[in-house]
Order: sequence, then structure tokens, then C-alpha cells
Amino acid sequence: MDIFLHVGAHLTATTSFQHYLHANTGPIKALGVSVWGPRQVRNGLFSGIFPKYRAAPNPASVKRACGRVSLQLAKISDAGTSKLLVSEENMIGSSRQCVHNAMLYPAVGERMARFDEVFGHRVKRVMLTLRSPDMWWSSAIGYTVSRGHTVPDDAAIGSIAASQRSWRDVITDLACALPNTEIQVSTFEEYAARPDALFARITDEPAPPNTQTFWRNRTPDLTALRRLLAEYGKPQNPLPQTTSGRWQPFTDAQTHAMRESYADDLFWLAAGADGLATLTVDPTRKRAGASQPPGELKKGHDNDSRQRKLA
Repeated sequence: MDIFLHVGAHLTATTSFQHYLHANTGPIKALGVSVWGPRQVRNGLFSGIFPKYRAAPNPASVKRACGRVSLQLAKISDAGTSKLLVSEENMIGSSRQCVHNAMLYPAVGERMARFDEVFGHRVKRVMLTLRSPDMWWSSAIGYTVSRGHTVPDDAAIGSIAASQRSWRDVITDLACALPNTEIQVSTFEEYAARPDALFARITDEPAPPNTQTFWRNRTPDLTALRRLLAEYGKPQNPLPQTTSGRWQPFTDAQTHAMRESYADDLFWLAAGADGLATLTVDPTRKRAGASQPPGELKKGHDNDSRQRKLA
């Protein structure tokens, strides 16, 4: 049985993709594909892998988690499953942790190495979806604020914008953690509204047609954020008071620099990503059109091969 992991990232239409999977449970099962989404894996299946109050996991807890997963894998395999798709964005960390640390998924390497162990080193493919950093970070910040966290000040926003850790570093850490697993990378700009195409790319199976509009877990706009802050009893003054619509906390210069970084990452991926990952390209797309990321793709990639350690 082949195991495929869809690890988000957060805020890249992952929840919408999971709703598509749930809405098409029957047709997907008919393909011999079983799906584990948040409903299946957040009920204690991975409990003990990442303890809250210990610096390192308890070996006995990890062993029990491995046993639970192994039993479930055997169960669905005996029932005729030939492929398992696990869609859970929290495997690589959380957007709140990213905002707190002012960097993209700093522990992705360590976390995914643990999941590789839990799945018995049997993971065939991992799919990671990227998004232009200016849009990803504005969504991440808006999401954390909507959950009652303090609005970051200008210094915190500046630290996020100046972070040198890009998607390239996340991919490199991911490849180091799973050296025997195929790493595929897709983009929010191309696949956000096309969960069927993403399913086909992950599983190599014909996807059930996408007949519904799936747009779930959207980041609240400025009006909604002000209302939520009022409900939490927190000051609204850190938010812009003269605008509505989507909150963009970055300056024009910061936004431009983040888009340039994204363009560099995409060029690196298109050039082969040093053999670490593959950028998925949908052959049914006739032209780039709206699927291109925001920002101009002017800069090429550098030719050096950057070596990374596990996060």
C-alpha cells in the first residue's frame, strides 16, 4: 500500500481540499484510495509524538503511536486499500508558531522525521503547497489575530518581512527529513480552486470532478477582525482604521522584497531544486494566466547548491 502525505501548508486552500475529499468519499474509495483527514487523525492517532511539556518525546509514547498507526494501516490494507492519502497541515507545524518565531515552519525537519518513523518509513510521496509570502504571512497574521492573539507591532511585522528563511529552506529541510520520499511542490496560485487537479497530482489517480465551490476557513477581513478584537476586549487601534477588505500589514517595499524571494524560490524549483523536489505543472493548463504568482519573475536562481541541516 502506497502512502501519500499532503502537508499543506496552512492557508493554501488546505481546508477546502479536505472538504473536497470528504464530499467525494464514495468515488475516491472506489479508486482503492483511503483518506485520512483531520477527522481521522486529530482523535488521538498521533498522540505522544510531540509532547507539550517535554523537551523530547517519551520513547514509549512514540512506540505506542507507531503501533496505533501500524494497526490502522493494516486494517485498511486488509480492506482492499491500495493507496492512503493523509491530508493534515499540522504535521509540519502551525501558522501561529510561524508568526511567533517570525519564520516559516522552523521545526518542519524534526517534525516530519518523526512522522516518517510513525509511518514505518513507508511514505512514497509528500505534497507541499506554497503561496507567495506576502499573501501567506498576511493570512497567517490575520488568522492568529482572529483567534485572540495580540496584533503584531511594526517591529514584529518587520522581523517577519526581513526573515531570510524562504520556502526553499522549508523544502530542503523536508527533503533532509525524508531522504527516501518523493517531494512534490504545488502552488496556491495554480491549485487553490482546483482540488480535483491536486488530488490527481498527489495520487496519480483520476480525480472525481469538482462540482462544488469549496472555499473554507478564509482569513477574516479588516471589518471582521475589528469586530473580533472588540469581542475579545482587545484594542483595535493597531489595525488600519480607514480601510476595509483584506488586511495587508506590510509596506510596499516589504511586499516587493517578499515577492522577489518567492520568484527566486520558484526559479530554483523550476531548475530542478538541486534534485530535492519536483515542481508540479498541470498539463491541462493552456497558459499561465492567473496561476502565476503576484510579482514579476525577473530574477534567476543562483547556481550554488546550498546544503541544509535538519530544522
